[in-house]
Amino acid sequence: MVDQNPKNRLKPEQYASLKAEIAAPYRGLRQFFYIAFGASGFLGAFVFFFQVLAGRDVESALPSLALQVAIVSLMVFLWRWEQRQQQRPQSVKKP
Repeated sequence: MVDQNPKNRLKPEQYASLKAEIAAPYRGLRQFFYIAFGASGFLGAFVFFFQVLAGRDVESALPSLALQVAIVSLMVFLWRWEQRQQQRPQSVKKP
């Protein structure tokens, strides 16, 4: 293996950050979308819940409410799955 030039070496924190990004690219972007879609679904569920509660257009509001609740549930599941993947120790492959 070739030794690196001492002035080109990365700090340990930088190296760990780059290694984590290589292991799971775009993790931060995915988590942003989970939060954004989850918040959107929550707001939609809030609106449709009160529409159903008021008894207005229940035939179309109830399926929409179910869809919004499913979206929020999916985003929570994906967020937790992402967190479990992040906490799982990476297996080291030796050639």
